[in-house]
Amino acid sequence: MLPKRLRQPVEAIYRFARSADDIADEGDAPAVTRLQQLAVYHAELDRIERGEPSQHPVFVPLAAAIRDYALPLSPFRDLLSAFAQDVEKTRYADFGEIMDYCRRSANPVGRLMLHLYGDHDPRHLAYSDAICSSLQLINFLQDIAVDYRKDRIYLPQDELAAYHLDETQIAQGNTHGLWHMMMHKQIERARKLLQAGAPLGRQLKGRIGLELRLTILGGETILRKLHADPACVFNNRPVLSKKDWIVLLGRGLF
Repeated sequence: MLPKRLRQPVEAIYRFARSADDIADEGDAPAVTRLQQLAVYHAELDRIERGEPSQHPVFVPLAAAIRDYALPLSPFRDLLSAFAQDVEKTRYADFGEIMDYCRRSANPVGRLMLHLYGDHDPRHLAYSDAICSSLQLINFLQDIAVDYRKDRIYLPQDELAAYHLDETQIAQGNTHGLWHMMMHKQIERARKLLQAGAPLGRQLKGRIGLELRLTILGGETILRKLHADPACVFNNRPVLSKKDWIVLLGRGLF
């Protein structure tokens, strides 16, 4: 769906983010090794900032994209900060801590996409931040069981306690007690955040507007599935089906 001129820079950004995320998440390497590998990425960004050439396969195309589109380096550093945090931090005391993580793990991607399109409108950046943070929250809800297997919980600890829930229930996939009420609170908050950014999908024209509308509609669809069955995160992780995509494409176009 991307214009041809943007496919290479977007691929370079994706390769950077995907490979750095995999360093933090995949395999059996100890934490110290993961952090050392992420430090290499930090060093490569510093080389780009100094105008020095890179031989790293991830950073050769990324350096070209940064140069050709005058991309800021801070979003890339924010992403690395979030990935490093995933290595070291596995619990979040409150929603404020989670939103700080979203600010660095998700929002930079939306901001980089707008920059590629030459859009620097502060309102659009704010809309983008709301959408990206919401999508990150939705992903956390989808992946409660998946993340727990990695010894991570992205639900606010104080809110779990307020609903008299604990990690034992997550470990057991036990949705008794106030699980549904707690999930509905998380779902509604993510929905309001997504709706706060939704005007951007109508304000941006062309392919990026369509892509964004589909993304927003996809997030809304996952939220509806989560709301209908808050226990599904343990037995039937909600995803978009082929039928969903057909409906979303129609709504996104018309």
